[in-house]
Amino acid sequence: MSEIKCIIIEDEPLAVKVLSDYIAQVPFLKLEKSFKDAILATEWLRTNNIDLMFLDIHLPKLKGMAFLKTLTHPPAVIITTAYHQYAVEGFDLNVADYLLKPFEFERFLVAVNKIKTVGPERHQSNDSLQVKDYLFLNVQKKKVKILFSDIVYIESQREYIKIVTTKKEYISKMSTHEIESILPAEFFKRIHRSFIVSSKRIESYTAEMVEVNGVSIPIGRGYKVVIDSL
Repeated sequence: MSEIKCIIIEDEPLAVKVLSDYIAQVPFLKLEKSFKDAILATEWLRTNNIDLMFLDIHLPKLKGMAFLKTLTHPPAVIITTAYHQYAVEGFDLNVADYLLKPFEFERFLVAVNKIKTVGPERHQSNDSLQVKDYLFLNVQKKKVKILFSDIVYIESQREYIKIVTTKKEYISKMSTHEIESILPAEFFKRIHRSFIVSSKRIESYTAEMVEVNGVSIPIGRGYKVVIDSL
């Protein structure tokens, strides 16, 4: 392997600077971009490919581990955190290494050399080779499996969301930004700050609203371009 393209997902400016400096000292690493939260990284990754990400766990909006679980084809991942208690979960998610802050350059070099030796593709799980068509949602202390194809629309309810499917409705404590980062963008569209709809469930629409399975949902100001692209 010649060059390893990488990104940093980290909300602490000092930690970003340390990682950037370390990366600059390693000839086979190329830093493509850094992000202060996982939502921004998700948008960028939809149109860009990388080999390695340095991922913090305690991020705003969407936590590092939750973000990692949303990726169907993850690159190699090196966790960077001050919290050792997440190590087991990290390795269960097939991360390449787990760096406890503050870490020295020598320890950083050990981690990235694993990627150089093995290659980023070896750190992908077998499951990541298949595109997931479902998600597991936290509902009343249970993980409930919901097929993307069953979802009609999602509504924000302050710190909760309501997911309406063809079978039933579910309430879960998360934001629409978090659920949007999990859903496949080609099948789901945000048409309002409080609503995300399944494109295939749209029966009709006007400039002000869409109808999905007989339910009228308003189109928010600034989201009309989304409908025009259907």
